Formats: sequence, structure tokens, C-alpha cells
Amino acid sequence: MPIFPETLTEARHLRDLFAAQGAQVVKADVLQSAETLLDLYGEDIRARAYLTSDPLRGEMVLRPDFTVPVVQMHMHGHADPARYTYAGKVFRKQETDETRANEYVQVGYEVFNGQNPAAADAEVFSLIADGLAGLPVKASTGDIGLLMAAVRGLRTTDARKAALVRHIWRPRRFKALLNRYGGKAPVPESRAALLAADDPFAEAGPEIGLRSRAEVQARIDALHADAAADPISEEELALIDAILGLRETAPHVLSALRDIAVDMPAIGDAVGRLNARMTALAERGVDVDALEFEGSYGRTSLEYYDGFVFGFYAVDRPDLPPVATGGRYDALTARLGEGRAVPAVGGVIRPDLVLELR
Repeated sequence: MPIFPETLTEARHLRDLFAAQGAQVVKADVLQSAETLLDLYGEDIRARAYLTSDPLRGEMVLRPDFTVPVVQMHMHGHADPARYTYAGKVFRKQETDETRANEYVQVGYEVFNGQNPAAADAEVFSLIADGLAGLPVKASTGDIGLLMAAVRGLRTTDARKAALVRHIWRPRRFKALLNRYGGKAPVPESRAALLAADDPFAEAGPEIGLRSRAEVQARIDALHADAAADPISEEELALIDAILGLRETAPHVLSALRDIAVDMPAIGDAVGRLNARMTALAERGVDVDALEFEGSYGRTSLEYYDGFVFGFYAVDRPDLPPVATGGRYDALTARLGEGRAVPAVGGVIRPDLVLELR
């Protein structure tokens, strides 16, 4: 798909806007090693990214976004705080909507700063909003960290909580797991048969494939342990549903979350971070009284966001994808920094959509 000169001009304008805030202009190779993405997201990434094979470098991927290579670059540099901006093409498969672009330009702004995460969230959000000033767009926000805190606070096994956290970005799978762990859905027939077998290896035949007998047995033992665990209580399931069902202006959501925290203390710190972020946003001139918040927002994005998430959408063009998106990804820096984490938040704008709305 051709990239028009006007789009490149707008991209440079937006990048210069971010550079004027002290961000370092950086670039990233179009071809990236697929190993990192496959390690982060598993085989699911193949449905969203273009992969190819290089005889010397192994599996490679056309850059699906800039965040991963920028984090890798930052974690090698050890600067803190740091700000980066970039502009360039990204590539995404479109399996269900052929009208959506599979290559387009992104302009981004990333902040690595552990001194005041709430202020950094507000900085990124407000600068992205400045880049969209005068356009007919509205903002939606959410917080993946709230849901993660709620899951980790459930009175159930660590294995169940780990599975739920892993599938937060797959809403249907997440709901199915919640129903099963809460006793509302039966165990799949294949699993039930495996659990009922006196000797699951009786007719298994010779060992072939990558998994050893010991690994298979460990998995069976884990399934038995899960089957013996008590179901998640109706009360806790209702609290999770209440968080996911939140859709109001930020102040109303904050009030509702404080009520939920009375029965689910595990989300208390996350609610405190939301409050601090709202204060920081107000200090930057954002009308938080009108800012929309959705409890389930951000759960279909690339799964590195683990805190504040946001997006800007065309008011009268529901057919368009988000004009801008962003969020916090602290855990990603730990994964790519070999255990050394740096709080980080960023956002991207699509200049082609800016021009279309303008």
C-alpha cells in the first residue's frame, strides 16, 4: 500500500512535536528477530505479524510496532529517565477486514521514568492529545493493572491465577476459565477422560514428539490438583464482573472502585495509582471529569500493556481504527532487561488518519 508524501510530512511534524519535549529521535530496523516476539507472545503472534526465514539469522518478522525494539535499545543504554520519539512503517496482518491497512506509518513517544509513574502517564496522554488538537476525536481509557491485581488477589490456587493473568488479553478464553474455575462450566470431555483414567499411558504407544513422559505426567498431576481445588466464590466472580463492566467517566469509576476495594482489598494499590494519575492528568489540563474509563479497555491489544491504557477515536467515523493508542508496559522492560525493570509508558499516532480527519 503506497504511503503518500503528505503522510510522511505529517509524521515528521508530529515527531518534531515530541522531539521538542526533549525526546531523542530513534530508528528501528524494519526486519526484527522473531525470537523475541515469539518468546513474548507465543505462536499467536503469527496471526498478526509477517514472518519470514533468513538462512543466517533464522526467523525474522516485519516490524509490527516500535515498542519492543525501543525497549531493547533503552535497556542496553541504562539511561533513566529517558524519552524517545520515532516515525516509520509498521506491518500488521488483517485476517478479517481487507479494508484495513496492513502497512502504515506510526509516530510514537515513549517515556522511561520510575520517579513518578502517574506524572509520566499524564505526560504521554496529554502530548498525544496535543498532537490531535482540533480533530473530532474522543478518548477512552482503562487500566489493565486493576484487573491483574484483582486476579492475583483471588482466593484460589497460584496456577489458576497465573492462567487467568496469561489470558487477560483473550477475553473469551479468560471468561471461559473464570466460569470453569467458578464451577459454572463443566471440565472439557477430553480432560475429564484423562483425569478418570487409571493409567493414562496404558495405550499411549511409543514416546514421540518433543515432550517427555515426565513432562506429560507433570501436566496430568497439575490437572488433578486443579480438579481438587475449591471453586472461586460467587462473590469474587461478581467483583471481577463488576470491574470488567465499568464504563463511566473517570471520577464515577474511581468512586465505584473504592467501593469494590472494600470487598477486594487486593486492588487497593491499583485504585490509588488511578487516583494519582487522575490528579496528574488534571494538572496537565485534561478534563478528567469528562474522561471515559472502561474496565475492559485494552484487552485486545498486543499483550505488553500492564497498567494505564488509552485510545483516541474519531467521533463520527466508527469505521476507522484508533487514531492513537498507548499505555504502560513496566513488565515488558523486565522481560527484555533480563530482570532489570524500568517503569515505562508510551503512545503512538497514525498520521494518515490525522490527515483523513483534518
